[in-house]
Amino acid sequence: MKERMMIQMNMTVLCYKKCSTCQKALKWLDANGIKYEERPIKEEHPSQEELREWYKKSGLPLKMDEEQQLALLATDGMLVKRPLVIADGFVLTGFKEAEWKEKML
Repeated sequence: MKERMMIQMNMTVLCYKKCSTCQKALKWLDANGIKYEERPIKEEHPSQEELREWYKKSGLPLKMDEEQQLALLATDGMLVKRPLVIADGFVLTGFKEAEWKEKML
């Protein structure tokens, strides 16, 4: 059996409890023993400053002018792709198990 080394990191997951993808992602984190802080995206939506920082780290392309998109996203957390994981050195959007394994295990 391959032994895994658990990396300790500071991680926040922005999610919406009613979202099935978010539920699946949180279940995966729990099953893999990965510690995280959960942040309800609808109630505590990201600020423009947070979004700016996270998008730079994520490598996601912005289809609108950056300021326009960040201003829009900062108005409603439900517009942000979720779950949104913010950790030391990386940002992940959506639940893609292979990508999560690569970054967290």
